[in-house]
Amino acid sequence: MKQLDERGKQCPMPVIEAKQALEKAEPGEKIEVIVDNEIAVQNLTKMAKHKQLKSVSEKKGEREFSVVIEAGEMGRKAAETAPPESAEEEPDEAETEVIACAPDGKAKGLVIVLSSNQMGSGDEVLGKLLMKGFVYALSHQEQLPEKVLMYNSGAFLSCEGSDSLEDLKELEAQGVEILTCGTCLNHYHLEDKLQVGGVTNMYDITESLLQAKRIIRP
Repeated sequence: MKQLDERGKQCPMPVIEAKQALEKAEPGEKIEVIVDNEIAVQNLTKMAKHKQLKSVSEKKGEREFSVVIEAGEMGRKAAETAPPESAEEEPDEAETEVIACAPDGKAKGLVIVLSSNQMGSGDEVLGKLLMKGFVYALSHQEQLPEKVLMYNSGAFLSCEGSDSLEDLKELEAQGVEILTCGTCLNHYHLEDKLQVGGVTNMYDITESLLQAKRIIRP
């Protein structure tokens, strides 16, 4: 897998260089782009989505984020057959939108509360399936929440074995704060199984809910 280290580079360079690498790549080849901020992750993810390419992003460290994009069928072929670009030629409107340095895509004051590993009441299998679908859909929204709070059985969603781990990591990589109740982790004996985000407490959960402008609890 080819890797592009774009840390320290200003927008739109990470998007442009990733786009150029994808155009030269074989279909199915993966390009990993390393960046140092959430906005760059959001821009790379939007570019991949615009071009209908698969992408996975993850927070690796305090200022290290990975975005892996899979090249499409037409990437290299299109690059080889396309006419040379004129220096005076204006980029089309859609391309300009993709390369543009977008502002932070998080909705200020929006908090998502996941107080269960199921969505709704009734059949347990259906409830878990619906919650998996909700978290997946949440990770693909244009406007993201500021925080996702998980408590009670919702703590299972951020732990080893959860079907929602990749989607929660995707949200974290784009700057969403992922927090799980520490008391809940202890109660369910999940202390060593947390795989994404950080541990929080009831004081911070209460403060986050009181300060939130909008709270969504599926």
